[in-house]
Amino acid sequence: MSDSEQNSSNWEREVLEKLAFQSLKEQKRNRFWSIFFKSLTLLWLFLTLFYMFNWIGGASGNSAEDHTALIDIQGEIGAQDQVNADSVISSLHDAYDNKHTKGVILRINSPGGSPVQAGIINDEIKRQRQLHPEIPVYAVVEDICASGGYYIAVAADKIYVDKASIIGSIGVLMDGFGFTGAMEKFGVERRLMTAGENKAMLDSFSPVNPKHKALAQAMLNEVHQQFISVVREGRGKRLKETPETFSGLFWSGEAGIKMGLADELGSYEFVAREVIKQENIVDFTASEGLADRVARKFGASMTQSLFKGMSLR
Repeated sequence: MSDSEQNSSNWEREVLEKLAFQSLKEQKRNRFWSIFFKSLTLLWLFLTLFYMFNWIGGASGNSAEDHTALIDIQGEIGAQDQVNADSVISSLHDAYDNKHTKGVILRINSPGGSPVQAGIINDEIKRQRQLHPEIPVYAVVEDICASGGYYIAVAADKIYVDKASIIGSIGVLMDGFGFTGAMEKFGVERRLMTAGENKAMLDSFSPVNPKHKALAQAMLNEVHQQFISVVREGRGKRLKETPETFSGLFWSGEAGIKMGLADELGSYEFVAREVIKQENIVDFTASEGLADRVARKFGASMTQSLFKGMSLR
């Protein structure tokens, strides 16, 4: 091969190598931008889902003006339910810590639930009242404020109701089922072994044990007395006790006022406008994220299995 032919071959090879190198660089650049924009799109979708489904959670209240703070207590009360001590206490802290809060309204629509969760919330309301005596807190009942819901309400300065609201039900229950008759009918044999003579207490598949029944009743009576003490402390001289007051009965809002279970008729808008004198209402109800709900459900499952059936309802 002549020198000229060899030089031409080398030149062609160099050109091909440069073209191949440029093509490789272009492919890498395109791959980088493709990954970048895909990642950006995924991040946008992820943040959108967090916003749409409220996975992040948190309190909704945020105001730089004087306002009435609103906290919703809607539904059953329990460690696994929407109304639980953690979320309500978080709402209370946010509301009271805001320097523009002039009053707090607890808007209650609850049939009751866990005496433990209701008791923790009651204690925190009373603590916040002591820390912030200049900020009144009012319970406003919508459809129902019974048992655990009322346990929470009595911690407020005043309780407002609608004339047709349901209020009261100051009692404790523990429910369950017994399947011994069905087991006999279908020829099912219960094989239960325990270490500890009372470990199978209130087992649904075993006959009622008089001793266990008495122990359970004593526990219910003790929790009932705790409930009664909280009501007497919260309502004070306004409460007009009768033999039926703590029997578990419930009454209309209008009758509840006459009995001293509530103070006046009024909606939450009325209380904000006429009592607190702040029509600007800011919602401080804490909203739970998906992760919080999942963690709470798993964390409370053991407690729920131990105390299943006992509630203020």
